[in-house]
Amino acid sequence: MQDRAIIHPGSRTTMSKLRWAVIGTGTIAATFAEDIARTKNATLVAVLSRNAETGANFARRFGPLAVFANLDALAEAPGIDAVYIASPNTAHFGQAKRLITAGKPLLVEKPLVATASEAQTLAMLAKDSGVFAMEGLWTLYLPALERLRNLLAKQAIGRIRAVRGHLSFAKPFNAESRFFSPALGGGALLDLGVYPLAVTLNLFGPPKSVSGDWQAAPTGVDLAATMRLDYDGFTVDLGCSFLDTGENRYVIEGETGTLVLDAPFLKAARLFVVRNKALLPLLAPKAGGRLSDTLAKIARRLPLPGVEIFDGSFPGGGLQFEIEAASAAILSGARQEPRAQLSASLQALKIIEEIRARPAS
Repeated sequence: MQDRAIIHPGSRTTMSKLRWAVIGTGTIAATFAEDIARTKNATLVAVLSRNAETGANFARRFGPLAVFANLDALAEAPGIDAVYIASPNTAHFGQAKRLITAGKPLLVEKPLVATASEAQTLAMLAKDSGVFAMEGLWTLYLPALERLRNLLAKQAIGRIRAVRGHLSFAKPFNAESRFFSPALGGGALLDLGVYPLAVTLNLFGPPKSVSGDWQAAPTGVDLAATMRLDYDGFTVDLGCSFLDTGENRYVIEGETGTLVLDAPFLKAARLFVVRNKALLPLLAPKAGGRLSDTLAKIARRLPLPGVEIFDGSFPGGGLQFEIEAASAAILSGARQEPRAQLSASLQALKIIEEIRARPAS
């Protein structure tokens, strides 16, 4: 058995692996359980499930794990160092409050909570309690994002002129599904829009101004939305939708080149640096196109003038990078992880609410 880690604000621990519990047994919880095995500083030891049989099955699949049916018992358990919340959106706030009160560091699957007010409350509670809290924005920790961040820091494409990032996946309307149910925190903005917003805020900080519009589903949640964020010298056009499957790339145009996070950019495994404008259309195909794959295959065989391709592929689901980052921060006694601070999560929710406050189109 591993030594117990004692986490205090600002303290450090010599424990080599942080012991995590996961709340929930759905797809994202399973991905977390699979990917944590790919980390060097974290291990999964427990699961919380409202259904005893489901929890037991999850524990056998990814364990052996301790199984909890009660949040209070999990919050007070001494053998658990941190908790990953993978429950429905509307449950995040109450669960996070209880865990912070108990002093448990936590990672909350996106969206952090359902409203900006809830995010503000959690941020203040975590700060006052000295407890680590982080939104699970795994995209920000992928190798391709790290490379893109470094290229921007080096001004590899000169002054930025324009940015666009759209994330759209067709989903048939079902009033009872979590995507379309107001009671379950549904809507394209909370499910998909947080990704382009998170990348944008991470790269460029808060915008000077925000505009946009949204389209309502029959249940009243947002079926699709567009957002325009204004910065000094350039604008960022973002969008999300359940109506169709789109280009799903994140593109940064500069004076001397263009950076393209390949589709789907939320789990980008490839980054293009393009200085040959004639090739740019190949990186923005219509939905379902595979031209970027063809371009990458060609580039492996022979040099393409004006094109650099960074292969940031990874095994598994890609959550291992954020798990390692969160675990390292907690083990060091930090209260936040620099790349996913709660202030950015709050800013994203404020932008979403500003868009939703406008009449639906």
